Amino acid sequence: MTEYSPQFVSDNNDCRSLKYYYEAIQIDVVQSGTYSFASTDYIEQDGFLYTQHFNPFNLSERLLADNQKNCPTLQLSMITNLTSNLTYILVVTTFFDQVKGNFEILVSGPNKVNIYRINIQAIYSSQLTKDHQVYPRICGTGNYHYETIQINVQLSGSYTFDSSNNSILLYGYLYENNFDPTYPMKNLIIESNYSCNNPFKLGSYLETNRIYILVVTTFISNVKGSFTILVTGPHNLTLNKIITKHSSCVIGDQCNPFQKTIGLAINDILRNQVQQNASFGKQSSLIKVAAAITMIMFSIGFINGIFSLMTFKNKELRKVGCGIYLLASSITSLLTITMFTIKFWFVVLTQLYSTVNSNVLRFDCVFIGPALKLCSYFDGWLNACVAIERTVNVSKGVNFDKKMSQRMARRMLFILPIIILGSLVHEPICHDLFEYKIPIYRPIDNNITVNESMADGFEYTTEHHVLCIVRYSRFLQIYNTVTLFFHLIVPFVANLCSALFIIFGTARRRSLTQKQQTFKEHAFKQLSEHKQLLISPTILLTLTIPRLILALVSGCVDPSTNPWLYLCGYFISFTPSMLIFAVFVLPSELYTKTFKESMKQFCYTS
Repeated sequence: MTEYSPQFVSDNNDCRSLKYYYEAIQIDVVQSGTYSFASTDYIEQDGFLYTQHFNPFNLSERLLADNQKNCPTLQLSMITNLTSNLTYILVVTTFFDQVKGNFEILVSGPNKVNIYRINIQAIYSSQLTKDHQVYPRICGTGNYHYETIQINVQLSGSYTFDSSNNSILLYGYLYENNFDPTYPMKNLIIESNYSCNNPFKLGSYLETNRIYILVVTTFISNVKGSFTILVTGPHNLTLNKIITKHSSCVIGDQCNPFQKTIGLAINDILRNQVQQNASFGKQSSLIKVAAAITMIMFSIGFINGIFSLMTFKNKELRKVGCGIYLLASSITSLLTITMFTIKFWFVVLTQLYSTVNSNVLRFDCVFIGPALKLCSYFDGWLNACVAIERTVNVSKGVNFDKKMSQRMARRMLFILPIIILGSLVHEPICHDLFEYKIPIYRPIDNNITVNESMADGFEYTTEHHVLCIVRYSRFLQIYNTVTLFFHLIVPFVANLCSALFIIFGTARRRSLTQKQQTFKEHAFKQLSEHKQLLISPTILLTLTIPRLILALVSGCVDPSTNPWLYLCGYFISFTPSMLIFAVFVLPSELYTKTFKESMKQFCYTS
């Protein structure tokens, strides 16, 4: 035994306990019987005999016999019964700590035994980079880069995997057959035992003709760097890096997983981006930029809503249905952009601080999400009602009944929310809180190095996580898809058809009275005059397409792979609520004039 030999501690719970050098020897028995092990007197030796594998972190695990129980001298002497076709591990160490020297072991019994010295048989070096796959190794939270390595065993025996001179703190798992990051406890054989100066070390008895997967990841999330793995065992083995794509359908911890269905909400996009229990100034640039964009959108949307309200509160404009619809749309746009802002900050702050009251979280989850859908759908239908009202006005001409238009608008303002609420009645029921706790190791000293011990360098604690999830059955997924298309596409079709009717209907009537121009010429003229009737709904539909995509995208999509893309799509989907004033007031001379008069009156009264 030399200074390069492995060591174990007498008490694994106390990193300051005595440390002993040891050497592990694999013994394969050919014939069952009683065997004796004895040592020469080069140094004072102690010994332990284990079945299949020796775990230096738990000296009593798989222990078959030890020197102290059979011959309490200062030399190794053991007599025990061994069975053929079984593998045993003889651990030779010393009676006193930190002792090194030569030794010999004499084995006697009914037949010879095969002896293999367990030493370094393979070295594997690689590097964890930003291109490596990530998974939430601790209960569905955090991004941990990892590499999967397939192990091909040529001789059954006890193998140990250890890290050497690494610039990062590693953590390892050993699996049989395959590794699924969504179910990290499935097929798990053993994982790292963080103890003293062995941050990565793990081992097990491995057999030939079986597939083993070693997962090398990091102790702390979002860490990258190079690493080297040393493999000790009785025979050479091969290590091959493998890359397998996995989905992100499951969230939660190993004991309480949740299978996601369809749709991405702001909760999913920001889940792994917020650093918990850290000040806002220490958050990532994505969170800071997202917060700035949210407040800019709120400011623009708020101004848009106030200006629209100032315009359509005019009694003259509300003598027809269009004015009533646009007044209601001004209110819903204000509500939408307000709840959009509240939702964003709810998500950020509740992930930032784990001590938020569960009733507050439930209010956000059950009410704000469905209420946002209600306001968005209602706003789209109000725009469609405006288009239909204009179509009726053009078709009726001088026979247009303003009082009937008012009555119909008031009825629609009563009927539409009921219809939309009816289509969303399942939403508060399907939205629920998903709670779980995760174990966490936090550095006591930010300047800790990889050579420091776990006991001295880290403290153990738990984090409480609460997520807003949606539990959709297969039927509700199909139903949600149908209602989503209905609420987004039908208003657009109504807008488009109304615009085409106004343009071509007006062109047809004028071609009958003004025959010096053809119908085609009149159509092009009307198209030029009323092009905003086609452009406005097209822009509004284009801006709502990201919402459609986010609502239909598979829950297995991992937004953390490209959070900027998904976040931009989410923000764009709410821009229609900021454009009421720009789409309806500014293009109309009547509405613009009314707005200016309202502003003058406001300035005069103030």
